[in-house]
Formats: sequence, C-alpha cells, structure tokens
Amino acid sequence: MSKNFAIIGVGGYIAPRHLRAIRDTGSKLIAAVDPKDSVGVLDQYSYEIKFFTEIERFDRHLEKLRRGPEENRVNYVSICSPNYLHDAHCRLALRVGADAICEKPLVINPWNFNALEELEGETKHSIHTILQLRVHPALIKLREDLQQAKGMHDVELTYITSRGPWYQVSWKGQADKSGGVATNIGVHFFDLLLWLFGSTQGIKVYHADESRMSGFIELEHARVRWFLSVDKDDLPDAAKAGGKTTYRSITVDGKEIEFSEGFTDLHTRVYEETLAGRGFGIKDARPSIELTYAIRAAKLSPMDGLIHPFLKR
Repeated sequence: MSKNFAIIGVGGYIAPRHLRAIRDTGSKLIAAVDPKDSVGVLDQYSYEIKFFTEIERFDRHLEKLRRGPEENRVNYVSICSPNYLHDAHCRLALRVGADAICEKPLVINPWNFNALEELEGETKHSIHTILQLRVHPALIKLREDLQQAKGMHDVELTYITSRGPWYQVSWKGQADKSGGVATNIGVHFFDLLLWLFGSTQGIKVYHADESRMSGFIELEHARVRWFLSVDKDDLPDAAKAGGKTTYRSITVDGKEIEFSEGFTDLHTRVYEETLAGRGFGIKDARPSIELTYAIRAAKLSPMDGLIHPFLKR
C-alpha cells in the first residue's frame, strides 16, 4: 500500500534526494513546507502537493488530515530542515500521527534524544534517520570482512568538501545551529567508523576552528586519525589539478577503502529499509551524536607527532 508523505525543508540542499526516494519507493508526497518559496522542483513530482511557507499552517493542515479519512492521512514526515530544528520537527511529525524520517544529525546534543524517546512511547510512532553509508554495498562488504578479522586496525579518515563564503554566513557556520564541522560534515563518517570498529574508548582533538578539525579516536577495534575541512585550500594538489572540489579517503591498515561510487541511490535504499521496518532509529544514531558532542566539548591536545599531512595551518 502506498504511503503518504509530507516534507519539511523542501527548498534545501538535501531535499531532492528525499523527493526521489519518496517517488522511487512508490510513495506519494502530499504536503511540503519551506520558509523560502523557490520550490519549483515539486512540479517534477506532482502538481497536487500542498505547499506552505509557514510551519504553523503546515502543522494545521497535517492535523486536519489526521482527523479525516485514513487514506488521506500523512504516514511519514521527511525532515530536511536545519540541524538545530530537527528534534522540534520530529516532535511535530509524531504529534500529527506520523513517523519521522530525519536527515542526520538527528539531534545536535545527545540529551535531546531523551524527550524524543519518551514521545515515541507516548505516540506509538517512530523516528528514523538517514545513515546512508550503512547501506553502501562496498562498506557492507568491508564490515563483513572486518568482523572475521581480529585485533586492532590503524585507520585514517580525511574528508574535505569545499564551501564558499556563504557557508560561514549561513546557519551551517554557526556551531550552536549546525554542531560545527565535526557534526555538520563529519557525523556520517563518525557513524560509519563506530559501525565498523565498535564503541568509543577515548578521543583527542588536535585542531579546531570554524573551517576544519583534526583529531584521534580510539575505538574498540581501531585507532583513527581524522581530518575534516570545508576549506578548498586544504584539498590535496592532485584533487585541485583534477578540478575536484571534494576529497574523501579512508584507509584501513594502509589500504584505501574504495567507495566513491554508488552514492546516487543510497537515500532511496534507506527509505526502502525504513518502509520495510528495518530503518535506523534513535538507538542507531545516538553513538555518533555522543561522539561528535564529545569532540566539540574536548580541550585541544598536543599533536603527539600525529600531524595530518593536509593540515597546513
């Protein structure tokens, strides 16, 4: 049976992946909201989508549907709003009788999970999140291989994704709204590392500013050096020469893990898993949120000689 969806933040960067996932799972988008009205993309999916620029009117519409015929009710609310609004919009979804499918990070601070878990119990509806790297075929295979191996692994993570001046002006450049670099661009990689190598045993942060962070994490089965940046000047020379604006690399025991392909339909795969009752919930999201919060709160540590090759300042 086709499910009815509504979406919050339909004008945002990540929303098109959710729109495609809704369509490609055979579901129906019936309502959308965004404070900005540059949302002509909706016509690619349907001419029947009710659109709102005010969250209050959107909320009222969903509540009206909840009280009407069952076939018109919203079953899922997809949340693509700024990070600091995610938990509020999850609560809205549950209160209008729907499940939530929320972009990561599900919340910025780990204590915000508590109220959401209570509301799940009260409403009997669930909150799901997008941990798309967990459904990447190459990474699933890597996890299976690692589970057969024993001992500790040495891991290096580098993720550089170029952003212009707009980034620091927007909510993404405000740590209290985005969670800063570690949360905003790093949380899906930290979730991946925890999923692959087990829980956090200790952390060190070597460098932190508004554009980049570097540090060390000890996990149950890995020692991880990591570097994150939104500054194009941190790209390696080979990437710059090739005209690339993004560089991602994960090595395990000196061997590069290749997963640059296969990203186009990962949101759809997560939606398929969620609709089949196998989605990722608060329990899955909590460890990476606790880790990124600890990274934000950590005092800087001496480098211990582990200076990342791309850290130029």
